[in-house]
Amino acid sequence: MAIALFGTSADPPTEGHRVLLQGLLSIYPRVATWASDNPQKHHGAPLALRAELLGALVAALNDARLSLEQELSSPWAIETLERAARRWPGEPLVFVVGSDLVAQIPRWREASRLLAGCRLAIAPRGGWPLCGADLDALRRLGARLEVLDLQVPATASSRVRRQVAIAPRTSPETHASSGSPQPSAAQPPGVDPPADEAGAAPAALPDDPWPWDPEQSDPLQEVPPALRPVLLEHNLYGLQGPLPPPDPS
Repeated sequence: MAIALFGTSADPPTEGHRVLLQGLLSIYPRVATWASDNPQKHHGAPLALRAELLGALVAALNDARLSLEQELSSPWAIETLERAARRWPGEPLVFVVGSDLVAQIPRWREASRLLAGCRLAIAPRGGWPLCGADLDALRRLGARLEVLDLQVPATASSRVRRQVAIAPRTSPETHASSGSPQPSAAQPPGVDPPADEAGAAPAALPDDPWPWDPEQSDPLQEVPPALRPVLLEHNLYGLQGPLPPPDPS
């Protein structure tokens, strides 16, 4: 029984993560996910809270074939794969990445050994077309590739964090008493650089560098509704008070 392995920074999880998990469930008999630290990234929330957010998304999807396997989490993909092989001995493992990570994989720690121990599934992500030369480079390293028939929207955790820092969400009472939103004590988000060294455990939907345009959409609409109680309970990313309702469209 093939097991799809999907690690993500989940900082926070977005609608793109939800779409990808649902898509993986339509392809594979079992899907395991976890929140991870990437040594090349700034994280807006601690790993334990990011795992809680991802767990809330898993619970909302409510499929027995999908599980949060936080014990697989490691900064290094090869270490995650070794843990998965011990967790499910003899089962075929499929390591899932987004199309935006394909060019980086040859620089990951022990990339050849990683690719020898699993199949590599690539989920096309909006805005990140696949490049034939990058796929050929992976094949030369021994990759057994699967390009998934999925389309993951180009949502980005970094846009959520940056927008909250620019215009923090506060409760109506705070607005009424002060006349304007008060800045929160959010940890300031940084622009997440791409991994430039081998082996950072991949987020299938890493933060992208595109700036958020306030005339286009509210990035908080990219956060699945099931995560919002956790965001508010822990005041993650500086969010305070009720969040706007999900966009019905």
